[in-house]
Formats: sequence, C-alpha cells, structure tokens
Amino acid sequence: MAPGRPRILVAKPGLDGHDRGIKIVARALRDAGFEVIYTGLHQTPEQIAAAAVQEDVDAVGLSCLSGAHMTLFPRVVQLLREQGANDIAVFGGGIIPESDIPKLKEAGLAEIFTPGTPTGRIVDWVNRHIAAPAKG
Repeated sequence: MAPGRPRILVAKPGLDGHDRGIKIVARALRDAGFEVIYTGLHQTPEQIAAAAVQEDVDAVGLSCLSGAHMTLFPRVVQLLREQGANDIAVFGGGIIPESDIPKLKEAGLAEIFTPGTPTGRIVDWVNRHIAAPAKG
C-alpha cells in the first residue's frame, strides 16, 4: 500500500446511469479521510483497471444497479490480476442478489454491499481491510 492516506477508486462499470449511491459512498469515504477518485458513469472494466493502476490505488469500489455485476465485477478483478495489481482490493455494491455474492467472492471480490447498507459499515470495512495494513 502506498504511504499516506489510502486511495480508493470508485467506479460505475457498464451502462448503468444511476450514480447517487456511489456518490454517497464516495463522500462517506472522503469524510473518513480516504483519498477518493470517482471515474464517472459508463466506464468499461478496461478503463477502470487502467485508472486503478495509473492512480496507484489501494482499492477499487464498484457499483452496479443494472444486473451486469456478474460480468463486469469479475472482469475488473481479472484485468487487475493481468496487470500485476493483485494487491488492489476490489469491493462492490448495488442491486446484487444474495445468491450471487458467494460467486462474486470466488471471482476475487473482497466484499459486496447490498442496498440499505449504512455508509458507516462500508467505511468500517475499508478501515479494517484496506487502511489497517498500512498502520502496522
């Protein structure tokens, strides 16, 4: 992990145009002291992985409400691995059925947050799993 504040890239992969949730999460992470980079709407997995590597982030947070999470989320993980960025944790959220969560974790997602998750829980998870290693 890079020294200083942990850097988190948040992104909206695919054609999903609903970004209120990701903006709320980005704000909560910023307010908690993280450096947050939001890539905007309609990003391809290739754009997200490239930005994550270029920005030297510690984690990538993905949001999907369109139902394409089973394709888009694992593709981002795969592209990061192909670029040697195995140390970048990827977490996601959105409209994701409970039955898909184990499959996403098998595909390399570190955590999945479903609708209604309090932002404090997301911040706590990031603090424990992303920020904590830098403190040790």
